[in-house]
Amino acid sequence: MYANNKYNQKQMQQMPMGYVRVIHTVPGAPNVDVYANDKKIVSNLAYGNYTDYLSVPEGKYKISLYPAGKKDTPILSDMLTVNRDTVMTIAALGNPDDIELSSISDADVMKKPDKAMIRFIHLSPDAPAVDITLPDGTVLFSNIPFEHLTQYIDVMPMNYTLQVRVAGTDNVVLTVPDVKPEANKFYSVYAIGLVGDTPELKALLVQDGR
Repeated sequence: MYANNKYNQKQMQQMPMGYVRVIHTVPGAPNVDVYANDKKIVSNLAYGNYTDYLSVPEGKYKISLYPAGKKDTPILSDMLTVNRDTVMTIAALGNPDDIELSSISDADVMKKPDKAMIRFIHLSPDAPAVDITLPDGTVLFSNIPFEHLTQYIDVMPMNYTLQVRVAGTDNVVLTVPDVKPEANKFYSVYAIGLVGDTPELKALLVQDGR
């Protein structure tokens, strides 16, 4: 967001900073460039991808998405407030003709010693409300509709298979093997994609926090 020179680098180090990353979860939408207050901060972000956390000076920003390589008319613009020491994800979500931006606070609870912290975020625009379970039917998260996220829960650091089921039923719409959260780390499981269409429904396990 600033010119790349020693003066501005020193100036930024003295500013209160927040930390922001961007994730693209809009099926069928083009790759995007992301601008903050009319300065490009992310280039050519594809569906299903996300950035590292970017150090951002505390303040208010107009966040705009443009088709990658173009800067005529933005796909959308929205305001974002970045506070000191906050860690967040900006999610582009919805359908190509109805894209939204949502800011999600990351790693915002106390860790449990020697446990992994995990939550679920439903960003599949045509999927019904879902339960997240283990194969034996143990429910970790229940009745999560589109655009909603759960609180973090603590789990033992081990290898899990997760199932995404239509809420309140045994109908498994997605199985997610080899989920291996590590102790003392935060994770989000994002459901993205489409049910019975392309790109298909899938889960992204993303580590949260710096």
